[in-house]
Amino acid sequence: MTTFAVIMAGGSGTRFWPLSRKARPKQLLPLGPSPESLLAETVRRIAPLVPPERVLIATSEALADAIARALPNVPRENILGEPVGRNTAPCVGWAAAHAARRDPNATILVLPSDHHIGDEPRFLAALERAVAAAASGDLVTVGIEPTRPETGYGYLEKAEVLTDGVHRCARFVEKPDRARAEEFLATGKFLWNSGMFFFRADAILGAIRSTLPALADALDRYDAAAREGTEAELVRATYGGLPNVSIDNGVMEKAGRIAVVPASFGWSDLGSYQTAWELAPKDDAQNAVPEGTVLVDAKGNYARSTSGKRIALVGVEGLVVIETDDAILVIPRDRDQDVKKVVEALAARGEGERL
Repeated sequence: MTTFAVIMAGGSGTRFWPLSRKARPKQLLPLGPSPESLLAETVRRIAPLVPPERVLIATSEALADAIARALPNVPRENILGEPVGRNTAPCVGWAAAHAARRDPNATILVLPSDHHIGDEPRFLAALERAVAAAASGDLVTVGIEPTRPETGYGYLEKAEVLTDGVHRCARFVEKPDRARAEEFLATGKFLWNSGMFFFRADAILGAIRSTLPALADALDRYDAAAREGTEAELVRATYGGLPNVSIDNGVMEKAGRIAVVPASFGWSDLGSYQTAWELAPKDDAQNAVPEGTVLVDAKGNYARSTSGKRIALVGVEGLVVIETDDAILVIPRDRDQDVKKVVEALAARGEGERL
């Protein structure tokens, strides 16, 4: 049984503007405690299970060259550039079809490219358990043991035990409000949806055929075109017409045999500057700032500079301060989700060069 990994790396990372840009989004940046980019960290982390030659990167055509430069150990033909974004069901299906061409008995790990993992040995142990569970034909996910009533994540409800460390997944639940999240936490039955999936290639392609037949038909055409050497042209001409739906909503929530591996390994989805501050090394006043920053009565701030300019923070608390060659962002840390409003405003003003 050959194991492949599909790493989803097509996001734009607008909540990390101005560090993250269209040409260099957050997965290509070192936003965690490591000096590696998030994407390079992901590939390195799974190397004990999946070598780089069996890692497939699902991204956009516009990012394919940048990702190839960032991942010199991943073969260029393993970088699948979508001509247009159509959510995660099409990219997972297309990547699964690629893996199945190389080994019809392949097992596939689907992982996001922008997560932080604090305990890598426990992470790998959970992945090994999930891969083993997928051998039965189940579609498997990893659920994170919740530590707080988080409203920013989807949830999974675990049911009966299937094998040691593996449960039947009763249902997927969309992001809840605070009261419902507190109820979920109190029951002990709910897990955070990590966005990690594991399945045999034939199992996921069969599930797509049942739940998204139009996508399955397109994948059949792509397989036929690949045999004739014309897949790239067909994908470019037809990809925009594929169903615009996530693998969660389009397939996993509708499939009959879903299993979940509960796990805890210091997981964070690194979705905002607040999360980056939480993970970063801090001084005694809880500032996470570049070496040499001047701090006078400053507490709980997060600062980054890409130009090397000296930053000075005086009498401020809980700010995000980001400086690049062409932009400066200053925002309260507890309003970091509003960074995307800046991106929307720049787009509306026609300042695409700053995006």
